[in-house]
Amino acid sequence: MKNLFLITILTVFSLTQAHSQQKNRSMKEIPQTQAIAPEGMELATLGSGCFWCIEAIYQDLKGVEGVKSGYSGGHIDNPSYRQVTSGTTGHAEVIQFSFDPNIISFEEILEIFWSTHDPTTLNRQGADVGPQYRSAVFFHNEKQKEVAEFYKEKLDGSGAFDKKIVTEITAFANFYVAEDYHQNYFNDNGMQPYCQIVIRPKVEKFRKVFADKLNN
Repeated sequence: MKNLFLITILTVFSLTQAHSQQKNRSMKEIPQTQAIAPEGMELATLGSGCFWCIEAIYQDLKGVEGVKSGYSGGHIDNPSYRQVTSGTTGHAEVIQFSFDPNIISFEEILEIFWSTHDPTTLNRQGADVGPQYRSAVFFHNEKQKEVAEFYKEKLDGSGAFDKKIVTEITAFANFYVAEDYHQNYFNDNGMQPYCQIVIRPKVEKFRKVFADKLNN
């Protein structure tokens, strides 16, 4: 019995150590991709659940260009949608876009971000569950980091939400454009049930609240 107990302890220790080593390797080996904004523009990379929803919102904003749905923050190169939705790659579903800070500020972008999803649910938005649906700001410079952390703290202190905000604020490392059929999804598939039931109400609410920031 003692030998069996010892073998069990050693096995658990070995598995724990292997998991820790794998995690450390993953943290060190997160792939890096370049992200360069057009001259006079800045980049933003945001995750707030299904990228179909957030894409439809930011496509409507003045000063925002080139909205792309994709995957960010994971530890494998060029993942597929199937891989990301398995929840094992570390990626979040995100959008990335360039914006003109003379027309719309990063503060305004974050105001819309935190107003159009629930940032208090960890790895979940509504019926969409998993780390790929986490609330996340992948900042591209120190100013974006400071602004995101400042407003997250202010929102927590204001009582705007019943629970603590769990939005991840982390340095941008990588972005992979999602498959073609994910791009411009709401505009191309607006009559599908998911678009009608989930996306359309969010978009309509957003358009009412932020009417002054919409493209004409």
